[in-house]
Amino acid sequence: MANVIDSDSHDASSSHPPSSSSASDVQLEHFSYDDKIVRMFVTATIVWGLVATLVGLIVAIILVVPWLTNGAPWFAFGRLRPLHTNAAIFAFAGNGIFAAIYYSTQRLCKTRMWSDVLSRLHFWGWQAVIVSAAITLPLGITQSREYAELEWPIDILIAVVWLFIFGGNFLMTLIHRRERHMYVALWFYIATIVTVAVLHVFNNLVVPAGLFKGYSVYAGVQDAFMQWWYGHNAVAFFLTTPFLGLMYYFLPKAAERPVFSYRLSIIHFWSLVFIYIWAGPHHLHYTSLPEWASTLGMLFSLMLWMPSWGGMINGLLTLRGAWHKVAADPVLKFFVVGITFYGMSTFEGPMLSIKAINALSHYTDWTIAHVHSGALGWNGFMIFGMVYWLLPRLYQTKIWSPKLVSLHFWTGTLGILLYIIPIYAAGLMQGLMWRAMDETGHLAYPDFIETIQSVVPLWWLRIVGGLLYFSGVVMLCLNTLMTWLGRPATYEVPVYSAPRLSKDYAGDHAVPTESPLKDVPMLELGKKVDRFGRMDWHRRWERLPVKFTVLTTLAVVIATLFELVPTFLIRSNVPTIATVKPYTPLELAGRHIYVSEGCYNCHSQQIRPMVSETKRYGEYSKPGEFIYDRPFQWGSRRIGPDLAREGGKQSSFWHWTHFENPELVSPGSVMPSYVHLLTEDLKFNAIEPHVRAAAFLGAPYSDEDLNNTEAVARRQAEAIAAEVVQQGGPAAMQDKQAMAVIAYLQRVGTDLFRTEEPPAGATPAIETPEAEPATAAPSGEDTESAANPSNEVQDQVAAQ
Repeated sequence: MANVIDSDSHDASSSHPPSSSSASDVQLEHFSYDDKIVRMFVTATIVWGLVATLVGLIVAIILVVPWLTNGAPWFAFGRLRPLHTNAAIFAFAGNGIFAAIYYSTQRLCKTRMWSDVLSRLHFWGWQAVIVSAAITLPLGITQSREYAELEWPIDILIAVVWLFIFGGNFLMTLIHRRERHMYVALWFYIATIVTVAVLHVFNNLVVPAGLFKGYSVYAGVQDAFMQWWYGHNAVAFFLTTPFLGLMYYFLPKAAERPVFSYRLSIIHFWSLVFIYIWAGPHHLHYTSLPEWASTLGMLFSLMLWMPSWGGMINGLLTLRGAWHKVAADPVLKFFVVGITFYGMSTFEGPMLSIKAINALSHYTDWTIAHVHSGALGWNGFMIFGMVYWLLPRLYQTKIWSPKLVSLHFWTGTLGILLYIIPIYAAGLMQGLMWRAMDETGHLAYPDFIETIQSVVPLWWLRIVGGLLYFSGVVMLCLNTLMTWLGRPATYEVPVYSAPRLSKDYAGDHAVPTESPLKDVPMLELGKKVDRFGRMDWHRRWERLPVKFTVLTTLAVVIATLFELVPTFLIRSNVPTIATVKPYTPLELAGRHIYVSEGCYNCHSQQIRPMVSETKRYGEYSKPGEFIYDRPFQWGSRRIGPDLAREGGKQSSFWHWTHFENPELVSPGSVMPSYVHLLTEDLKFNAIEPHVRAAAFLGAPYSDEDLNNTEAVARRQAEAIAAEVVQQGGPAAMQDKQAMAVIAYLQRVGTDLFRTEEPPAGATPAIETPEAEPATAAPSGEDTESAANPSNEVQDQVAAQ
C-alpha cells in the first residue's frame, strides 16, 4: 500500500528556516525511503550488542578466575579482550551508527539512498568484517595494536566497504538530494566517513609476511605515535562524531523540539573536527615519544573541553520546554543519560591528559572506567534510545512492552554505575600503590601481585554491574523480537513528493544579509565581526556537499601533518643506539607468538622516567630501543608487571614453569596457563618470511639469517632447551613454541646494556648527547625489588 505525502515541509529536527524551492513552481518528484536497510542494521545492532556485552562479561569473569579456561588458548584473556572491544565498537556501535545514518540521511535529503545495491553490499560486507574478526582474533591472528588488531586482508575489506561502498553511496545521496541545505547531522556523518577512512588506511600500512601476517611500515616510537593518532581519533570519529549526528537528528525528533542553537552547532562541529585530531599523543605521556609531541597533545586535549561541552549543552538545551516529557518518555531518558555521560567523558578525557594526573592514572583501571563510562553510557544509551524510537516506526506497530523499556533503562543505569564506580576505585588504588614509598625510600608494595590482589574484590563488583547491563540488552532483544512478531503482514511504503533542486538557485533570501547594526554609529570592523558571527557564510557551504567534504578533509589532514611530519623527519626524535640489534630469527618467531597471544593487554613494555617505576622495573625506556619493534608493544594497561627489562631477570626454566602454571612461580597471579606453548611444535620452516619482511623494512640481517633461517633458529632453540634441562626442566623440548617465546623474553630490554666492543672507528654506543649512557644494570635495590620474590619461588620450583 502506498500513500503519496508532500515532504516539502521542513524537517522538524532543523533549527533553521526551510530553504528548498517552492513546490508550486517546480515539478514534484515522487520517491520512497529504503527502510528495509535500516531494519537490517537495527537487527545487527541488537544481535552484536548482545554478543559484545556477553563476551565482555565472560572476559571480566575469566580475569578474576583465570583457571576457568583450563589453558584453552582461544579463551585466554589476551585473545578475548580484543574480541570484546572490536565487537562493542565496530559491531554494536558500528551497526548502530549505520542504522542512524541510513534512516536520517534519506529524510534529511528527501531522497532514497543513491543505490540499494551498495546499501546491501555495505551491510553484508560489514557483517563479513565482523565475522572475520570473530574468527581470527580467538585464533591469535592479530596485529596486537589496540582497536586495529585485524590483519591486512580484513583491513583491505574494511577500506573497500567503508570508503568506496558506504562512502560512495552516502556522497552520491548528498549530491542527488532534494533538500537544499545539509542539516548539522549530515556534517558529522561527512566528518566520520572521511576521517575514519584516512585513519584506517594510514595506520594499517603493512608489508605482508603471509596471508595472515603483516608487519607495519612504522616501528617503535613512530608506530606508537601512529597507533595512538589512530586510536584516539577512532574514538573521536567512530564513537563521537556519528553519535553527535545521531543526537542532532533523533533527540529533536523524540522531544519534538528544534535544536537549541544553529550557530552553536557550527562552532561545535568545526572546532571539534579541527582540534580532536591533535590530541592523540596524550596517550603517550612520559613514554619514549618526544615530549613536545605529548605536550602538544595535552594542550589540544584541554582545548577540546570547549567544543565537547558546547555540543552537550546544545543537546540538553534542545529539551527546553520539553523536560516534562522526560519523566514519562523512556526514550528521552535514554538520550538524557547518554548526553550526560558524553559530558562526563569529555570532561574526564581532557583532565586525564594533564600530565600530573596521567602519571597517576595511566596503565591503571582508571582508564578502563573512563572508556566504559563513554561506551556504555554515551554510545550504548544513545543507541538504545534510538532503537526504541525506531522500533514502532520501522515495524509499523506499537512497541510490545513500554514497561520493559523503562525496566531496561533503570537496569542499565544501575549497571553502569555498579560497573564504573568500583573500577574508578581500583584504578586509583593501583596508581597510589604503585608509587607508594615507605619512610626509608623503598617501594611500599614491591610485589606487583599484591597490588592486583587488592583490587580483585572490586573486579567482582564490576561483574555484577556488567551482568545488570547485559540483562538490559537481553530485555531489548526480547522487546524487539515481540514487536517484530506483531508487525503487519505487509509493510506500508509511503510515497513522498518533493521538487528537484534547481540549478539556478541564487541564494537563501530567507536569511537577512544586512547587519542590524547597519545604521548604528560604530566602527565598520565591528559590523563585519557581527556579520561573520551570524555565520550566514556557512549557509553557502551547507549547499555544497563536495566542497564541504573537501574542507572537512583539509581540517583533518592539516592538523595531522603538523604532528606527523616532524615526528617522522626529525632524526633526533628517535636517537640511535648502536648496541640495539634486530631480533634473531627465533626471537622474532617468539615475538610473533607474544603478539598473537595479545600479551600487550596485560603487560606494558615501557618504563616511564619516574622513581617508582625505575625502582620497580629498572632503567627507563629509551626511544632508540624500539627501532626494530613492529608492532610496538608498549601497551596501555598493567594487569601484570611491565616487561621492558624482562630479559635476564628470570631463568629459562622459570619462564617454562610460568607458562605451564603461573601460580607455581607467582602465587596469586591472575595470568592464565599457556600450557599449549609447551605442547605445540614451533613451525621453524615458517620463520623465514618474517625475517625477510623485517629485512625488507630495514633490519640488517646477515646472509646466514636470511638464507639459513631455519637452521639458525634451531641452533638457538637447542641452546635454550639445554639451559632448561640444566635448570631442572624436561628434556627434548627444543621444538616447542615455548622455546621461541623464552628466547624473545630473555632478549627484551637487554640491548641497552650490551658491552660488546665496537670495531675500530665505529660509531659510539649512543650517538646523541641527550641519550642516556648504557649502564650495567638497574640499581641493586631495583634488582632486588623486582626479581627477588620470583627468584625465591624459582628456587622452590627447582628444589621440587
